[in-house]
Amino acid sequence: MKLDPVSLRLFVAVMEENTIAAAAAREHLAASAVSRRLADLEDALQVALFTRSNKGTEPTAAAFALLNLARGVLNDLDGIATQMREYGTGVRGHVRVVANISAITQFLPAELQSFLAQHPQVDVRLQEQISSAIAHSVAENAADVGILNEGHYGERVTLLPYRTDELVLAVPTGHALARRKSVRLADALTYDFVGAHPNSAINNQLTRAAAEAGLPLRLRMQVTSYDALCLMVNAGLGVGVMPRGSARLYQGALQIRTVTLNEPWAHRRLSLCVRSEESLSTVARLLVDHLRSPPPSAP
Repeated sequence: MKLDPVSLRLFVAVMEENTIAAAAAREHLAASAVSRRLADLEDALQVALFTRSNKGTEPTAAAFALLNLARGVLNDLDGIATQMREYGTGVRGHVRVVANISAITQFLPAELQSFLAQHPQVDVRLQEQISSAIAHSVAENAADVGILNEGHYGERVTLLPYRTDELVLAVPTGHALARRKSVRLADALTYDFVGAHPNSAINNQLTRAAAEAGLPLRLRMQVTSYDALCLMVNAGLGVGVMPRGSARLYQGALQIRTVTLNEPWAHRRLSLCVRSEESLSTVARLLVDHLRSPPPSAP
C-alpha cells in the first residue's frame, strides 16, 4: 500500500472544513479533483471514509480514526522538511573529526568550544589518531575532517593550512641540559629518550634525525600521550620531544623544563585534511572555515 501525502492532506482539509467544496477552495483545487483523491484514498485503504448522499458527505467512524493518524503523519513529514532545512543551513548535523595529539592538546579545546557555542545543535565527534591514520580515515570516508602534520599522504586527500607549532626537548629540572637555552638533537642523543606513539610523526622525525646525525636513538620506552611522556620525564626516566604548547600544560605541576631544539624540523605546520572541499557537508564546511580563521591574539 502506498499512501499519498497529498491525499492525506486533502482528507484532513475535508474533515476540518466539513465539505469537499470548502476544502477544495482552501487548497486551491477543483472540487472534482479533491473528490477523486478521496476515492483513491478509500481504494488504497479498502475502507469507506464518507457516506455520500444528495445532502453531501458524512464522515464514517473510520474517517475520525484516520484523522488523528493522518495529522500525525503530516506533522512528521513537516518536521522532516524543517529539520532538513536546518541541516542545509548548518544549524543541525554532525561532523566526524580525527586529529593528532598535538592539535588536540594545543588548539582544539578552545576552538571547538567557540564553534559549539555558535552552533550548539551541531554534534562534533572527535577521535585521536596518528597523522598517517588520519589521512587514511579521511580518504576512506571514516571521518569528515582530519588535523595532522603537513606531509605527503597520497592524492586521495586535500590538505589546507591550519596552525604552526614548535617541538622542544622536555627534560627533568635537574638534568644536565636543563640550563641550556637551546640544544641540537645530537646533544640530547647521548641520553635515554621517552618516545611517543610508534609511527607517530614525532617518533618518525626523531628516527630520521638520529640516523642523519649518525647516532643511535636510545628509546627507553614509548608512551601514547603527552601527559604520560611528561610524567616519565618528571621521574627521570629519559628526555622527550613534544610541542611547546603541549608541554606548557604540565610544567606548572611537574618538575620539567623545556629546551629549544635548534633544528629546522622543530618548526612544524599542521594541516586540515579533507577528501575535497567540494565534498564537505554544510556543517563540516562551517567547522573547517571556523578552524581556518586566525587564532585569537595572545594576551
